[in-house]
Amino acid sequence: MRHCAKGTILTAFLLITMAMLAQLWNGVGAALQPSQPPGVVLTVFDFGAIGDGKADDTAAIQRAVDASIGEVRFPRGVFRISKTIRVPLDEVGPTSIVAGGAARIVMAGPGPAFKFIGTHGGTASPQTVKPNVWERQRTPMIDGIEIVGDHAEAIGIEATGTMQAIFSRVTVRNALHGIHLTTRNRNVIISACHLYDNRGVGLYLEGLNLHQVIVGDSHISYNKMGGIVVRDSQIRNLQIANCDIEGNMSDSTEPTANILIDTTKGSVREGAIIGCTIQHSHNAANSANIRFIGTSPEVANKVGHFCIVGNALSDVAVNIHLQYARGVVISGNTFWKGYAHNLLVEGSSNIVVGPNLFDRNPDYGPKGSTNSLVFRDCHDCTLTGLHINNVMEAPAGLMLDNCRWMNVTGCTILDCDNIALLLRNCEHCRVSNCVVRDTRTGVTNPVAIAFTGGSENQLGQNLIAGHNNISAGSLQKD
Repeated sequence: MRHCAKGTILTAFLLITMAMLAQLWNGVGAALQPSQPPGVVLTVFDFGAIGDGKADDTAAIQRAVDASIGEVRFPRGVFRISKTIRVPLDEVGPTSIVAGGAARIVMAGPGPAFKFIGTHGGTASPQTVKPNVWERQRTPMIDGIEIVGDHAEAIGIEATGTMQAIFSRVTVRNALHGIHLTTRNRNVIISACHLYDNRGVGLYLEGLNLHQVIVGDSHISYNKMGGIVVRDSQIRNLQIANCDIEGNMSDSTEPTANILIDTTKGSVREGAIIGCTIQHSHNAANSANIRFIGTSPEVANKVGHFCIVGNALSDVAVNIHLQYARGVVISGNTFWKGYAHNLLVEGSSNIVVGPNLFDRNPDYGPKGSTNSLVFRDCHDCTLTGLHINNVMEAPAGLMLDNCRWMNVTGCTILDCDNIALLLRNCEHCRVSNCVVRDTRTGVTNPVAIAFTGGSENQLGQNLIAGHNNISAGSLQKD
């Protein structure tokens, strides 16, 4: 009996000790990985973050993500991290990174501060989305946070394999790139963001298969290697609207553009650039506001089905540059201070340039910009309703060079140096119903329309001040 009693007492003592140790351990663990009672909103402070700008908060923030609380919230503070905060959506479930505009993330290591990782391999069609994507990965979101780079290779946000990602009210500055989309994503929205003063690209779509991306109401400026840049990608349905996009190039980097779509490898089709102010800086080598680079002269159909409508474009070498494009509509824009060209179209077809204003406002000197329009090696294009005023120090206000089957109608060309409208070595091109005038002081008997070389062209029903210069054989015989 005594032996049994001693055994019973020992067993009870061990059980009580184990319970106490378990309680102690649970208390320590709770400090690191707190539970989330209903109605209680946890923040990264609850997971051990300090937020003083000095401590390394990487592990604490990663614990918050890994705890699958869904909303990883940042209160006011400066949170310094040294490694990428990975958000593997299929493991942690639907996750949003949320702040109220008062939290700053300082990325002191290479790579993205936050990386959303999904597994979506389908298209945008609902039937291709697997159940785990809807249940575990839907709508990853980052909202209301500032990310500041403190490393030469720091990036703001990266996303791959996501479905319906939303990035809103985010500021990224002093990083390599602002937002980097790569590999594969579907249905992305980028809204009300500031991608500002980064060493690389503001919004970089690289090596990406993406359908349905909307970029709206954002300020994308002073990124030294481009504002919105697409390279080596397969993109459909790219909408850029109501943004201020300026100064995204540097005289110390390779030529780029405020919006650069490069399909040397890949294709980018179906999209619009609408209602934006896009400008600066002509000091950068070969700068452009909008530049489409197609695949080759032989395959000039990999970039197109685009509308460029209602934008204000100024202060670069070339305001719009299309190279090897097919299917672009340019209408309702206002152009000025194109130092080399307001519009340069090369090796392209099925380009429609509707009513646009190409003006030289006296308040926007100096005279260093030519503002000329050039179509070179193009065919099957329509130019109608263009208003071109005061192109200077260029061969012509509007020049068609080695083009075929071009229709120029209803244009107004005023006070341009040399020749107002020049067609050089063109075939089967038509110029009609245009108003061409140069009444500047000191200009006498200006050349309104000139055909140099070429054949089978038509000219008729134009109102001109000055004279036409038509080389023999360039027009159709009556």
